Amino acid sequence: MRHNKLRTALTGLSVAWGIFMLITLVSAANAIIRSFEENMMNSDNQKISVWGGVTTKPYRGYREGRSINLKNDDINTLSREQRDVVEEVTSELNGRQSGVATNTTYVEAGFTGVFPSARDLNRLDMVDGRFISQAELDNKTKVMVLPKEYAEQLFPPDGKKAVGQRVDCIGLSFLVVGVYESRFRTIYIPYTTAQVFASDNTDLDQIVLLLKGVTEVEQADKIEKDIRQTLASTHGFDPDDESGVWIWNAVSNALTVQGGMSILNIGVWILGLLTLLSGIIGISNIMFVSVKERTHEIGIRRAIGAKPVKILTQILTESVVITTLFGYIGIVLGTVLTEVLAANVGDGIMDYAHVDLGIAAQVTAVLIVAGALAGLFPALRALKVKPVEALRDE
Repeated sequence: MRHNKLRTALTGLSVAWGIFMLITLVSAANAIIRSFEENMMNSDNQKISVWGGVTTKPYRGYREGRSINLKNDDINTLSREQRDVVEEVTSELNGRQSGVATNTTYVEAGFTGVFPSARDLNRLDMVDGRFISQAELDNKTKVMVLPKEYAEQLFPPDGKKAVGQRVDCIGLSFLVVGVYESRFRTIYIPYTTAQVFASDNTDLDQIVLLLKGVTEVEQADKIEKDIRQTLASTHGFDPDDESGVWIWNAVSNALTVQGGMSILNIGVWILGLLTLLSGIIGISNIMFVSVKERTHEIGIRRAIGAKPVKILTQILTESVVITTLFGYIGIVLGTVLTEVLAANVGDGIMDYAHVDLGIAAQVTAVLIVAGALAGLFPALRALKVKPVEALRDE
């Protein structure tokens, strides 16, 4: 290696480039996958949402074009029929734009009636007070949770005095029990309280089923089919009429994308290894040249009693050293690039673009195996050289 510095450097450069690409691609892929898991595989995507629809097929004497409205009883029916796979069945009820006011200020906004689980579903960050409780839901209590922006407008300057105060909404007095921070600006009240003010308090805007223990797309799709079957039986429409009720299966979609992420990870490894393969082939070719140049030397060593394993070890060691040395240069450069990406790429996409110990261990194993394979065939060729013929070689 010291005798052929330029050749060694040029050969190692291809290995360093291959490892650099492998590290960069794998780290970026892991960042995308982990970002997906954080944003997609959370409670907000472990649910199936159902809305009423309009039939497009005649069924048992009913003509098509009939509106299907979800009812309160559907919550109990679905909870009972799907109890093995459903953790909770909830709903939301959007109230009219009526405004919220104090003695001195006013905010034009409507309210939404929700269950206590809405806090986790909507990933609300409570900055003061608390969210709606089950007791308030059961008792139809007139309480309200405000977004931080509205709290600041109603109770200037910072809204910190909002909790415990009363506001006027639809002509009634509501107690503010919490303030949250989110990108959404929704005023929340108990679902049962919102039903009292609804024009038809038996109709639901939507039903949300929170699933548990669902890990396969086929299972999520079957649950969706069973939900449609149950509602079709209850409301009297064709189970095959997908327009009878509209269903958004967030679980199935998240699991499908998760499978795509796994394929992406495999594809990235394959692409990185193929890039590395070009460097391995280069090292193998150089080692063949090295064996050819040292045929005379190998013949002398064999003639004076060197064992084949010594020759084999010498060639393999040279190959592994070149691969490992330049490979770690590639690891360092790849690590620097991924850290730069993690620090400068916005929107949180590359927040996880770090070279952790797992990736480093995997790449180290790849380096050792690659170096051994690159030198294996040249080493086997060296062992086939007969001492007498090698001594004649000029």
